[in-house]
This record gives sequence, structure tokens and C-alpha cells, in this order.
Amino acid sequence: MPVSTRNLQPSKVPSSRIGRLFHYGGLAASLGYGAASEILRRTGGGSEGQTSPVMLTEANVKRLVSKLSQMRGAALKLGQFMSIQDTHVLPPEIDKIFRRVQDSAHYMPDWQMEQVMTNSLGPSWSDLFTTFDRIPFAAASIGQVHTATLAPGISPTGREEPVAVKVQFPNIANSIDSDLGYIKLLLTAGKLLPKGLFLDKTVQVMKDELADECDYVREASFLKAFRSPEFLGNDPRYKVPWVWEGSTSTVLVMEKVNGVSVGEADASNLSKRDRDDISAWIIELCLKELFEFRTMQTDPNWTNFLWNAETRQIELVDFGATRAYSKEFMDSWLSLLQAAASGDRDACVDWSLKLGYLTGEETKIMLDAHVNSMTLLAIPFKSETPQPFSFGQGSQWAEITAEIRAQIPVMLQNRLTPPPRETYSLNRKLSGSFLLASRLGASIDTKAIWDKVVGKYRLG
Repeated sequence: MPVSTRNLQPSKVPSSRIGRLFHYGGLAASLGYGAASEILRRTGGGSEGQTSPVMLTEANVKRLVSKLSQMRGAALKLGQFMSIQDTHVLPPEIDKIFRRVQDSAHYMPDWQMEQVMTNSLGPSWSDLFTTFDRIPFAAASIGQVHTATLAPGISPTGREEPVAVKVQFPNIANSIDSDLGYIKLLLTAGKLLPKGLFLDKTVQVMKDELADECDYVREASFLKAFRSPEFLGNDPRYKVPWVWEGSTSTVLVMEKVNGVSVGEADASNLSKRDRDDISAWIIELCLKELFEFRTMQTDPNWTNFLWNAETRQIELVDFGATRAYSKEFMDSWLSLLQAAASGDRDACVDWSLKLGYLTGEETKIMLDAHVNSMTLLAIPFKSETPQPFSFGQGSQWAEITAEIRAQIPVMLQNRLTPPPRETYSLNRKLSGSFLLASRLGASIDTKAIWDKVVGKYRLG
């Protein structure tokens, strides 16, 4: 998720494995010193009653946020990955770290950006642009984004065109394995995470997803796919930017769009129609990605969705986290959701076994919590649910999310196997879409959207 540079500062991205190990080693040492100081403070100051972990003092939280923001890559991505979830599964001290990291990032100093551009596009790369803003307007976990103007001689329109240039941090792709290993050690050292999170599986999924996101050629291929008539090319509600053909695996040049992030847009200044349309179109897009394209952009961060009030379009700008799903998986996952929506408990358990949510050895407490959470998730799409369905404070959706959250501690305590790997990204996008609708206080005919998209899907 890009972060505006008005909150950032330039700092060199540690690019060698030894350099990154040095930074993580220094972080571990400073955290240990902070924890030791806290033990002495509590022992000498009569604070034995405090229950918060000594490793996670306010000073240590600041150390963690500062270092993870500087390291970028896997560190920052894991923070964003964890903080976008509205599930309350993390201890509050860990959640606080990840949420602060989500709001932080640094950008490369000019000399390091110049190095990446030269290695990727050649020493005369600046000749490709008639203007190039050397200070990025956004930074994220694996790269930063600059405003530029593509020269007419290479522009797809034959004219000067405003573009966004995404520049990857150096050697980020090669640092994924080691970085996640260091972070895993830091997270498990204090035994702070519940065992039901299955950190090993989460880290493995993160590693695979990050490796894909570091390939900008792959991302460009999905931009082109989503622009095609087979996907969104003929749907006037969505705009997907064109990609410059000279883009590489570490520098991606695309059409610059003019919308405002749906997360930054002041909801109070949006009309009821705008808030409802934005929410409905993003939820419909999710369902189309699953049941029409079987290809989903799975990063739900609001900065990936821009609202252009003039054109009344949702502009889609980041396809690095795009995943494809097999027909077999989608058939099974839809069958599970349909079983949950119809209240068929036995079918819900059977499809959960087939998908790998359950092993067959679970206790009744775990089965009840799992089936209940799936049934609650399906409520917006049930035929008997009154429409339009309301999101936001005091709505039925607020009650549903509260009930789902109540099931989470039970599942974390009793879960015997991690969820299917496909569902990590799928659930992240769906929950992010519902979160947006809640933030905007939207009212949507969710059943009509479901029937419109899923009604055309054929099992088998």
C-alpha cells in the first residue's frame, strides 16, 4: 500500500544480505536492552502487577516501527498484511506495531533511485521522459512511485503522457527469505502470537506472494488482462491504466490517473449515491474476480482504489498482488458458501473438509465456531436477508462482525490446521471490501449483486 511522502523521509535501503542482517541484529540487541531495562524498572518500582510483555514497552515499539519502516520489503509488507485484517486475532501490543508500520515507510535517496533506474532502463533513462519528479509521491513495501511525463516518441498515444513510474527498492526480491526468517524469530521469541495463527504457514504464503509482487513484468501482464474486453475493458465503471511496453521487472511505467484514494476521500463529503456506488462496485468487482475471471487483485488497501468524481469511475492502480484460482477450488469454495447461506451444517462441514479448513478430528466447539463464522459471513447474500443491506455503525453488518470476532478466540485455540493457502488472499480482499463499505456507511442490495454475478457461474 503506498504511503504519501508527506509523512516520510529518505533513507538508504539496506540492499545486501549482510547489511540487512546487521540491521536486524542491532534491532534484536536494542530490544533486549529495552526489555532488560523494563524488568529492572518493574522490579525496583513495585510494578510486578503489570501484565504487558516486557519486550513490548513503548520505547521498544518505537524501535520496531522505526527499523521495520527503514528495512521495507518483507518487514513492511508483513506489517501491512497483518494490520489490514479486521479480525482482532493479534495481541494488542503486536497489533499496535503493525498499524504504525502500515502508516510508515521511507523512500530511497536520490543516488540510490538513480542506480535502480540506470540498471533497469540504461544510463540515458531520463531521455525517456520530458519531466521526472525525483521525489516520489508515494512509497510502499517494495518500491516507490514517481510522477513523470513520457516522451512523445515512445508514448503509446504519440503524445506526451503523464505517467506513474513505480521503482523497486534494490535487491528486495533477494531479501525476502532472510527477512521473513529474522522477523519470525523476533515474533516468536516472546511467544506472543497465538498458536492458531500458524505463523509458519503465514510466513510461507507471504514469501510466495512477495516473490510474485517483486516481478513488475508479471504485474504488467495483469494490468493488460484487466484492461481487456474479457475482463473490465468494456465496463465504464472501472478504469485500468495502460502500461508502457518498455517497463521492466523492476521499473513499471503506467498511465497516471487522477482519482482520490477511497480511503483518503472524506466520506462526509461524498454523496449517499457515491458512497453506495463505490462500495457496491468494489464488492461486485470482488465477485466478478472470483466467479467470472477466477483472477483477483487481492490487496484490499484503499489506496489501490481511486474514486474519480468527474468520470464516476473506480480507478484500479496496483495489480502486484493478483492471484489466479483453479476451477476446482472455486467450485468447492462456492459450494461451501452456498451451504453456509442455506444453513446446511453437514454440507458446510463436508465442503470445509474437502477444502482443507478442517481435518475431521476437530472438537464440537471448533466445528460450531467454524460453521457459525461461515454462516455469518454469508448473511449479506442470503435470499431472506432484507435488502438493501446496511453497513457501518449500528448496522446489521456491525452486529455480524462482532459475532464473527467472538468466534475467533475459539478457533485460534482449537484449530488443528491452517486455512487453505488460497483463502489467505481471498479472505483478505473480501474482508477489506466489507470494511470499506462499513467505513462509507453504505447501503447495498448485496443479494442482487450476488445473483447478477454468481447466477452465471456453472459448477463442474
